[in-house]
Amino acid sequence: MKIATFNINNVNKRLPNLLAWLRVSQPDIVCLQELKAPDDQFPKNAVEAAGYAAVWRGEKTWNGVAILSRIGEPVVTCFDLPGDPDDRQARYIEAAVRGIIVACIYAPNGNPQPGPKFDYKLAWLERLRKHATDLRKTGAPIVLAGDFNVAPTDLDIYPTKSWDDDALVQPESRAALKRLIGRSWTDALRYLHPTDRIYTFWHYKRMRWQRDAGLRLDHLLLSPNLRDALADAEVDRDVRGEEGASDHAPVWIRLSR
Repeated sequence: MKIATFNINNVNKRLPNLLAWLRVSQPDIVCLQELKAPDDQFPKNAVEAAGYAAVWRGEKTWNGVAILSRIGEPVVTCFDLPGDPDDRQARYIEAAVRGIIVACIYAPNGNPQPGPKFDYKLAWLERLRKHATDLRKTGAPIVLAGDFNVAPTDLDIYPTKSWDDDALVQPESRAALKRLIGRSWTDALRYLHPTDRIYTFWHYKRMRWQRDAGLRLDHLLLSPNLRDALADAEVDRDVRGEEGASDHAPVWIRLSR
């Protein structure tokens, strides 16, 4: 089973890029973030024509998450991240597919920091930690996939000081992600590539793609009962270099089940 996450950065604007990648990569399950489209403008027909059933939560201007599957209809188990009934941002959707719970995550950016947006980011990640713990305790096999908007360590960002004040690399952000992962979850890409500089995001400005000045923000976390099934984990870097590309590249894992 091949499971991928891809911050598409506007699903309608980059629909040709998405469909081309689906044809080539052929993931079984895909988590998309930053749809930037209300529910009624999600490209359902095009996605279905590509062979995928989909569930999604849209938002008019920002955010938005979706789960695509070509191995069975995703059955939604959660449309909102629990813990704050007043939070209506479309950042989380969770579904069961072929016996696996897949959570699609678009964590807050948190800039500027310090400030209310950074506080929201940290609170959101703590809510995610609590919900992930509850999920794990069910004993179900679980994949938490998405754009967590945290570069976990200095190995996950190109050598620079230009991001030092950014919410993506603050000690508090990294500590929040570290608490989430704890001793139970496996960061799949880092588990199989423990010392490699691997990036999943390259900003459009300052020739960062051309200079390979990237950050690793997109992660797939596995529950303990999936760790031994992890067979491969990679980034489809070339997708970032295509015309009209998202500023993120798809990340995928392969499970031997």
